[in-house]
Parts: sequence; structure tokens; C-alpha cells
Amino acid sequence: MKFTKIFLLLFCFALTSAYAQQDSVTLNNILTKTKRLSDEQPLEKVYLHFDKPYYAVADTVWFKAYVTTQNNIPSPLSKIVYVEMYNAVDSLVQTVKLPVKNSVAYGNMPLSMNTFKQGNYYIRAYTLWMLNFDPDYFFSKNILIGEAIDKQLITNANLTNSVADKAIKTTARIQFKDTSKKPLANKTVNWRVFHNYDVFARGRGTTDANGYLTITVTSKAGDPIKKGTLVADVSIADKELASASFNIRQNDNAIDFQVFPEGGQLIVGIPNQVGFKAVKANGLGSDVKGSIVDEQNTEVGTFTSSFAGIGSFFLSPEAGKNYKLKYTTGGVSTTFDLPKAVEGITLQASNPAVADVINLRIIASNAFFEANKEKSFFLVGQNSNTIGYAAKLNLKNQVITAKIPKQNFPSGITQITLFDEKSEPISERLVFVLHADAMNLALKADLPTYKPRQKVKLTLDAKSKGQPIAGDFSVTVTDETKVPVDENNETTILSSLLLTSDLKGYVEKPNYYFTKTDEKKLGDLDRLLLTQGYRRFAYKEILAGRYPKVFLLPEQGISISGTLRDLTGMPIRKGMMRMMVTGKPISREIQTSNVGVFNFKDLVFPDSSQVVISARSNPNYNNLMIMLDGTPSAGKGTNIHAADEIENIDTALSSYLTNSQKQYRFMRTLKTVEIKGAAIKKPSHSDHAALSGLSQIPDRFIDGKNLEGCNMLLECLKVQAPSFTYEFNEQKFYITRDYNQGARTPAAIFLNGMFVDANAINTVAANDVESIEIFLNDPLGTVDRMHGTKGVIVINTKKIPKGEKISKQEFLDMIPKKYEVKYSPMGYSKEREFYSPKYAPNAPVTSNDLRTTIYWNPKLITDEKGNISFEFNNADGKGNYKAVVEGIDKDGNVGRTVLKYTVK
Repeated sequence: MKFTKIFLLLFCFALTSAYAQQDSVTLNNILTKTKRLSDEQPLEKVYLHFDKPYYAVADTVWFKAYVTTQNNIPSPLSKIVYVEMYNAVDSLVQTVKLPVKNSVAYGNMPLSMNTFKQGNYYIRAYTLWMLNFDPDYFFSKNILIGEAIDKQLITNANLTNSVADKAIKTTARIQFKDTSKKPLANKTVNWRVFHNYDVFARGRGTTDANGYLTITVTSKAGDPIKKGTLVADVSIADKELASASFNIRQNDNAIDFQVFPEGGQLIVGIPNQVGFKAVKANGLGSDVKGSIVDEQNTEVGTFTSSFAGIGSFFLSPEAGKNYKLKYTTGGVSTTFDLPKAVEGITLQASNPAVADVINLRIIASNAFFEANKEKSFFLVGQNSNTIGYAAKLNLKNQVITAKIPKQNFPSGITQITLFDEKSEPISERLVFVLHADAMNLALKADLPTYKPRQKVKLTLDAKSKGQPIAGDFSVTVTDETKVPVDENNETTILSSLLLTSDLKGYVEKPNYYFTKTDEKKLGDLDRLLLTQGYRRFAYKEILAGRYPKVFLLPEQGISISGTLRDLTGMPIRKGMMRMMVTGKPISREIQTSNVGVFNFKDLVFPDSSQVVISARSNPNYNNLMIMLDGTPSAGKGTNIHAADEIENIDTALSSYLTNSQKQYRFMRTLKTVEIKGAAIKKPSHSDHAALSGLSQIPDRFIDGKNLEGCNMLLECLKVQAPSFTYEFNEQKFYITRDYNQGARTPAAIFLNGMFVDANAINTVAANDVESIEIFLNDPLGTVDRMHGTKGVIVINTKKIPKGEKISKQEFLDMIPKKYEVKYSPMGYSKEREFYSPKYAPNAPVTSNDLRTTIYWNPKLITDEKGNISFEFNNADGKGNYKAVVEGIDKDGNVGRTVLKYTVK
């Protein structure tokens, strides 16, 4: 349901519809400009439901994408969603492109052994329409990936930071064990630390009798290692090394303590609620307690954090007095100056869970009240750019109260703002509305307990306010013994769509507020909104007419566009253009416009397809050339959930990886097969004399396989070369660290040993790239001196087999034609079916069923009675199994339910 009903009140004994009668130009201006934003630039959100919280190399990540618009109504706008996987140093690893039908999409990502290694990853998802706005709106979630197949080491590391003069010293205490969990004693370890893709430090050590080694790394003064990697190579046997890597995140262990007066300011002479947050350098909250003292050091109050370092207290500051906080955290005491109280007016909210209204108080200080008596003020409440409440009030009393019906707003964050008569926002408050009866899901099992491999039948019943609803749901069933998880750490449809998608920055344990929600958790949620910034809406910008600039429209399907020109550059009017997909019965023919523009719309083809665009049907086609438009893409990602990264993956995923080792044991056996024969030398920079002075090992290596699905090679290189910055105006690459320091010496680009400019990169099809080698240094300076550059990017294309004679015509056919373009744009990722075995009763057991995801079904649609049933068979594992259902209905109500059952 879209909330468009607006409630307008004229306070102080007289109630009237100010908006309807247009007796308030100011209020009408606020409503009109806000409605324009809502109508012209509706928001979109993406949420991904995964089959489980973490994975192992060789697993497949299964997920369903929900695309919503304002008030979480299923979005009719975008028809394509993009899902990206990044590693811990923000390098793009994989991208999939999915068609959106009925506001949902189904996807999967195989975690291939050639691409993925053990580590912290994160996934983000977005639509093209969302690129118009802040990338913080993108869906983002951490994904932990463990190693079970190539496992040679089990490690456990404890990294601590300490201040050393103006530098940060990191001490890493690491224990190394073999796969049988026996300590690797007296083993030589060669280690090195990478920072900004350079080797920052290196050393050698020997493990003690218990397999421990201590490594110390000290940063440069004033330049801590924010995203570094420690790589350790252990000599586990004669001429055999095993490697492990660890993240280094240096900080000074200081606590960031902030206060947030309710409404925005401390007001003199009235009781103020003050929110506070204590955050450690790693981004996690720190428990804190303390007291408030005045100038005479007299205690006037105490406070204690409630959850994740967040809490609140009340203070009635006296005019002219200063106040301090004395707090203790981690055994360290600190004094903090509170902001000075001012004369003014503030907005205060009380949001009791049991009430059906939000209680508001608008309170003015004595001086402000006397100076502004009888003046008009305005109160506006909105959710997702849709106004659900508006009121005009006259300041006749120092305290004005109001009650806003919660039914005016959907579940989620409501922003309530107080304006003066000049339309200036002067006080603001966020409150969370949770309609417990908006969607009630009940999941029932047909039996109280089950046996291994036994068939299970579950029935979902969905209701909204007691009435059956037809909704779109997804379900996952996991063996909880093998896949344990902390529910508070989960990213769920509730925590994502209702909370974190509208807040700035990192929220610790977001699902804590939605798991067994009670009065305390709702109170903690209210305190979170006191301290966490709202990122969706800035009235000052909107009322000044500064709307976000929109440069991309919602994507309706795959499109390929460009311009047809003659060799002089003049556009060809009404030229014939043909599009074909090699090896598939897909083709289309259109005419160019009066200015030579063509656009093949709503195409459907699988990823890695070769597309041919040809102008051969035109007269004198040899004198024509095709110029394709670039494809918009998101900028490089950064992980806002870095605080959730886990260092000791072997320990955290112990039970899961133990099961995966058994599950994938056949892959390890295959690796022992020895294949004899001469290795085929792959193209590299060493093939070219001009590049012979470069190191044999590049600082970064991009395998051509990682470029599959890349449309424009230059755009992909911008993302996959994080150590370089691309300057669009100059069309040159620069080493990022030098660029940020003001240096403007461009990098050299070589294509098969030839020095080229950045424009030449797009002349190469991504499928033809063997590798890209990146060098941050030129040891001998041969390239730098000759071309006046710093840093080298080497693009190597695949070699054509030698020894075959070809005719002149065959040779001419190999030369690229200007009137024809062959390339591989990103197509739709192939949809696969999740395998769920079916076992007949009393069937003989011929193999072990070690599945961790027992059942995954992203296509649950309830009937008119709100019901749907589904069946699956258990695996061999005994213990607790967990079924999770999430979904949404047409009115934007979102729901989640969890059912646990036992397998004996």
C-alpha cells in the first residue's frame, strides 16, 4: 500500500486542514517539493536472501534478489539487477547480471577453485537506476569463504596494535598447525607484508615447539597500514611450502566517543535526552559507563551503554553552565566536554511499543519562547520520501504536544522534522515504526522429529492483520550442526529493508533488533536512531530546488547502442544495422535515426556470448564505421562492514570446513594425478625486449578469465586495477598513492609490447585477453625514462596457434572491419536449479549425503488463502535443522520466520 494520505493539524485549540485550504504557503512549499522528489526520483532498494551465511571454495552461492521501491513496494522500475563479489582489499572478483521479473531475480555464484581462496569477501547488489544516487544505498553483506580442498595449514592469529612514537606497531602471534591439527614445530617461516600493493616489510622466523611465531610490523610515522596483508610461507616439508595470509588493520586503539542531543541541540532549561556512542578503532561498539558533572565537578547524572556502545541519558542544562562527561571503557577513564546548551526549540519523541501513536513534544527555552511567541512552525513526517504527516502549529505555549498515528507510516524509519516559518529545518528526530501484524508468517512441519534422509513437508501460512496474503517468498533449510550462526549477526530482509538501507555507516549486529524483539530491544533501536545518521533525505537541498541529478533511466533490458558514421565522421541517416549472437538463433535488424544513432533494446542472451553488430547491408559499407556507446558501471566498492571481518576463519568455520573436506575429498584425489608434457608458455611482458627490465613477477596479475562478461575493457580495468586511478579528463592512469599526493606522472600502457594510450584498450575484446600485468615500479627505469611515465600496465592477448597457412582472403577476414564489431557484452547469468535429492523409503545407502544446505527454493508463491507447502529430504546429518522463510507482498509488507526441527 502506498501511503499518500497526509494529516494536517493546526495546533493550539484550533484544528483545520491547512494544506487543503492552502492557507500556509510555507507548508505547501515543503509538501510540493517533497512530492516532486518522490514522483520524479522514486527510490529503489535491493535485498539478497542467501541459502546460508558462509561458504567454502567449490561451493555455490545461491540467492534471490528482491527489488523494492518506496515503502518497500515491489519495484516496477528496473528489469536488471547486478550482483558483485569483492575481496578484502576491495578488488572485484566476480559479477553477475540477472533479469528481474515481477520485482525478483534468481541467481547463483559458483566459487571456483581457480578464482577464490580462503578469506573475507563481501557482496553488493544494485540496479542501474541506483547509480544515480549515493552508492551507500547499494545492498552490501560480508561473505566468509573458507578453504577445504587445498588445505595445508590451519592457523590461528592474534593481532594487537600499540602506539610507537608517531607510528603504529602491530604484533602478530600466529600458531601454525597441519591438517590433522598437530602444531608445526621448528618450521621456517618466510613472511612479507603488502601495503598499497607494495612489499612494505619482510622477514624470516622459526616456529616454537607449539607452532607459534611472533611477527612485529611498525608503520611509517603518520601512515598506518589501513588495508594491508601479511603473507606467511611455511616450510612444511622438504621443498614444499604452504601459505597463509592475514589482514592487517592498524589503529591506535583509541575510543571514538560522540554525543547526539535529541533534536540536534542541547536546549537551556529543559530536560534533554542525549544519545551517545562509544566506538573502538575497529568499528565495533565499546561498553562504557560514566557520569555527568558540572563546572564545580558536582555529579548531576550517570549513564551506561545499553548495546553496542550505544546509550542515552537526560540532562537539564542551566544557562551559562558547562558540563563534562567522565566515562570509563576498557579500564581507561576519559573526560569529554558536552556541547554548550543554547536558547532554542527542540523536537522530542516517545515511541512506546504498545501504543499506536508516536508522542511528540515541541519544547522551547524561556528566551526563545518570549522572542518567538505566536510564530508559526511546521511539523512534517516522512518515510522513503513519502510524507505521511504534516502539521502547522502556532507557538502559543512553551510546550506543545502531539500524537501521530503510526498507521500513517509503513514499518521502517520515519523522519520527523520541525521547520520555522522560513522553511528552515531546525530540529529533527528519527523514530522506528514496527507494525507487528503487517506480515505474520507461520511455518509448520508435518512431524515433530525426523530421521536422516526422511522426507519433510513444511507448510507456510502468511497473513497480514489476520487476513491471508499472496506473497513472494524464498526458503532455505540448513543443517545447523554444520552451519552454526549467530542470529544477531545475520543480514535479514527485516534488518536490511527496514533499517540499514536508510542509515549512514555501519550498524553492528543489525538483526539483534528483530530477533525476539522486546521492550529493551525496541529501546535500543530508538537509541540507535538517536546516534546514527539518516542518509536518505536532506530537506535543505530539496527545498532549495537542488534535486539529485539523474543521468541514467531504469534499465528495461539489455541494450546495445551506438552511432553509424562514414569515414569522415558524418552520421549515416536511416542506415541498416544488424545484430546477431554467434551460435544462437538471436538476431535483430533496425534503422539508424536521423543523426545515425541505433539502439537494440530488450535483448536476451546468456553471458559470455559473442555479439556481432554489422552495417554490411548498407551501400558502400566498406566506408562506414560503427562506434558503440559505453556501458555505465558502478565505481569500485568499499566494504562498510569491514568491522565484521573475521581473522581466524579456520576456527570460526571449523565444523563447516571439516564437513566440506569430506564432501570434496574426490577433488583432492584428482589433484594428485600427474600430467606429463611440456607446458605451453603463456604470453607475458617477458616476450618483449622493451619490457625486459621489469620484474619477472608483476605486483598484480589479472587473469583473462576474470574478465569474462566484460563489455568495455577499459571500464573493467578501472575497477580491477585498484592500485591505479583513472583520470577521465586526461584519459590516463596514475598510481593511486602518487596521485593522491599530487603527483601527475601517468602510467605506461603496453598492448602486446607496443606502447599505446588508454583509448587503445577498448580495441581489444575482453575474451581475447590472456592476462593483464601491473607493475608499480620499473627497477631499471627503461620504460619510465623512455616514455616519461611511472608504473606500467601490460595487456597480453591470446596467441594464435602457429604453423597454419592461410589464404589472402582468410588473412583479410582476420583484420577488424570498421563496419562490423564483434565483442562479448555482459549477458544474463545462467539460471541453475538447486539439486535436492529424493530418497525412497528404505532405499539402500550407497553414498554419504553431506549437504549443508538441505533445501533452497526461491520461488514460493502463496495462494489466495496465504498457504503453500513444499517437500524435501533430509541429509545424513543428525541434530538441529533450521528453515528460514523470507519474503514480501504487493503492499510492501516484509516478513521472516524461522523453524527449527530435530533429525535423530
